Amino acid sequence: MSQNLENNKVTIERNKGIFLIAAAVILSIALGGGLMKVGAGFASRASDGITVTGSAKVEATADNAVWTLSVAQSSPTVSTAVSKVSDGVKALSSYLTAGGVTNDQITLGAVSTYANEEYVNGNSTGRILSYRANRDVTVRTTDVQLVSKLSQSIGDLLQTGVPVNNYGPQYYISTLSELRPKLLGEAMKDARVRAESITKAVGGSVGAVINVKSGPFQVTTQDSTQAADYGAYDTSTITKTVTSTVSVTFKTK
Repeated sequence: MSQNLENNKVTIERNKGIFLIAAAVILSIALGGGLMKVGAGFASRASDGITVTGSAKVEATADNAVWTLSVAQSSPTVSTAVSKVSDGVKALSSYLTAGGVTNDQITLGAVSTYANEEYVNGNSTGRILSYRANRDVTVRTTDVQLVSKLSQSIGDLLQTGVPVNNYGPQYYISTLSELRPKLLGEAMKDARVRAESITKAVGGSVGAVINVKSGPFQVTTQDSTQAADYGAYDTSTITKTVTSTVSVTFKTK
């Protein structure tokens, strides 16, 4: 009986070994065939053409400015805080109009107030220490140089005691939509020059365009290397650099 059991174990182990060897052979054949197909695919794609990135840039000057300032005051009572803010806004508006900004270029926001509560160990005691009020004043104009000048001189107003928060002007280019087609065309030319240089080096030539993908526009400060996946738009400077990129696939001969 024990001899028969031993023989059965040997037979089972032998069959298992044969099965594993056969499976390994089948797997190696499948992988080999798959790799051959993958390799052929890459070779086919590589022979279709060459993909290069072209770029073009131009210097542009902002022609619109948005400048937001805020006057804030604190006082034991709401009415006093609001009254002080009103006086500060009048002083700020006078500074702006005296500097050359017209009334229709100034927009006043709503007055907002909130209570400063007393806290002890992170818990409110229910006691109001003071009330704070603030109001935004926004300037919108095409005279970007005037805004730049007034922003740099805002310290003169601050020295008189008017509590103004200056968030800094933001400068925009209104002609960006007109620049885009021109820059894309220049970027396409640059892409072709690059493709021709590469293919010429190996005895080839560039044919028709197979595919084009436009990248996001980058509006940056001058000589900036900043680039964002979804595009960049600097608003801190008047003079900017606008850059366009395209990814182009050409047929090769």
